Amino acid sequence: MSCAASPSLSSSSSSTSFSSSKEQRNCVWAQGPIIVGAGPSGIAVAACLSQHSIPSIILERSDCIASLWQNKTYDRLKLHLPKNFCELPLMGFPETFPKYPTKYQFITYMESYASHFKVQPRFNQIVECAEFDSASQIWVVRTQDFVYFSPWLIVATGENAEPMIPRILGMEKFHGDVVHTSEYKSGDGYKNKKVLVVGCGNSGMEVSLDLCRHNAKPFMVARNT
Repeated sequence: MSCAASPSLSSSSSSTSFSSSKEQRNCVWAQGPIIVGAGPSGIAVAACLSQHSIPSIILERSDCIASLWQNKTYDRLKLHLPKNFCELPLMGFPETFPKYPTKYQFITYMESYASHFKVQPRFNQIVECAEFDSASQIWVVRTQDFVYFSPWLIVATGENAEPMIPRILGMEKFHGDVVHTSEYKSGDGYKNKKVLVVGCGNSGMEVSLDLCRHNAKPFMVARNT
């Protein structure tokens, strides 16, 4: 595929026609790094770059910042470390926040942080592939409707973005609900029910506690001793 026009990398970010026999997309030439992901790391990098007058483009596949926190976490979630160990660079948590901020307080902090540093991700941009062209020393990053070009690429997609559901023998014969913690919100619908929680990490422990507080009967399975 090739661009119909080839503006220099030193020009301002702009869109031109991108065409091939099978598709037509817009080309965006970035003056600074391309950042994939608008979670805590992505917006923190953009904020730090801006302090050195370096522009960046953030590509986010969802329609909001911190989408994992906003869309795939349970209601009772709190930070597991004191807030002073979790604050982003250049701007701490409000003094009024408790030692362990709630999910909703953390989201508010993230939104305030992005607003303060004028971080404006490009939402609903699903990165399909990212390739480095060794001849031009340029990264070519394709989304569903754009092709982005930059000498620099920063991947900030996180380690927990995709749910991992193990194959459990006989699970297809179970007629009850099978829910990953990314879909679990609260134990409100599990009152007086027996619930098997697979895994004893932070999420497994907190979900079990939440189920108890909603008068459910959780049982936990751990794969080791």
